[in-house]
Amino acid sequence: MPPRYWKRSRRLADGAVSIAEACSDVLLTADPRDKLMRARAVARGWRLGMFAHRFDVDMPDRPARPDAPELLSPNRMPKRGKMGSERSRIAMLHALAHIEFVAIDLAFDLVGRFGEEFPAEFVDDWLRVGAEEAMHFALLDRRLRQLGSHYGAMPAHDSLWEAAEETAQDALARLAVVPMVLEARALDITPTTIERFTDAGDKASARALTRIMTDEIRHVSAGTKWFNWSTNRLGLDAPNHYQMLVNRHFRGALKPPFNDSARRQAGLTRDYYMALAY
Repeated sequence: MPPRYWKRSRRLADGAVSIAEACSDVLLTADPRDKLMRARAVARGWRLGMFAHRFDVDMPDRPARPDAPELLSPNRMPKRGKMGSERSRIAMLHALAHIEFVAIDLAFDLVGRFGEEFPAEFVDDWLRVGAEEAMHFALLDRRLRQLGSHYGAMPAHDSLWEAAEETAQDALARLAVVPMVLEARALDITPTTIERFTDAGDKASARALTRIMTDEIRHVSAGTKWFNWSTNRLGLDAPNHYQMLVNRHFRGALKPPFNDSARRQAGLTRDYYMALAY
C-alpha cells in the first residue's frame, strides 16, 4: 500500500477514516499489485483497529480496471484446449487469476456497500475473505510468471462483476448469487481441475489450487452464515428465500455434479440448491 494512504489510515483516533472509505479505495485501485497490497493492508488495519466502523462513502458502480486484460463477453473468449499442453494450462491459470482479481473487489464492495446492515463481525469475515482473494491472485500470478506469462497476457470475461451489478441493491441477493452460487460452483469443479494439472505433471499449479480450494470452502461458509443470519432475523425460510433470489438474479444454471461434501462443510446443504438443479 502506498505510504500516503497508510499514513492517512492511521488517523483512527479522530475517526477520520471509515472502513467504507478504505473499501472504496481498494475498488478504485486499478493496478493489480497495488490492489492486492491495498486489500491486505486494509484487512490488517481493520484487525488493528485503524478504521472506524462507519459507512459514509458510496461504493463505485464499477471498480477500476487495468488496461489489460482485455474484457470480452463469455461467448467471445478463445477456447483453452486440452490441459496437456502448457499453453492450455497457462490459459486456465490466467482465467482463474482473473476470477481471484475480481473476487478482491467483490469482497470489499460487499463490506462497503452492505456492511451497515450487519454487525461488525460481518466486516471481520469479509475483509479476511478479501485478503485471502488477494493472496490467491498473487499465487496464480506468480505461477503464471514461472511459466513465462503474466496476468493480463490473455483476454478475460466480466461476468463476475455483472453478477455484482445485478445484486447491487440487495445484500441477501448478493450473498445468494456470489458466494452461494458462483463460489460454490468453484467447489464443484476445482477438484477435477487439480486432477488435470496433476495428470499433466504440473504439481506446482495443483498445490496452489489445493490451497485456494481450502480457503474457498470458508468463503462459501461466510456467505451461508450471513445469509442465514439475515433470513433468521427477517423470519424467512432460508432455503426457500435462497431459491427465489437465485431464480430472480442469476442468469445461469445450477448443473450437477455437485461437490456435496465441500458444500456441506460450508453449511450449504442440499435443501438450498437441489430444487434449482437441472
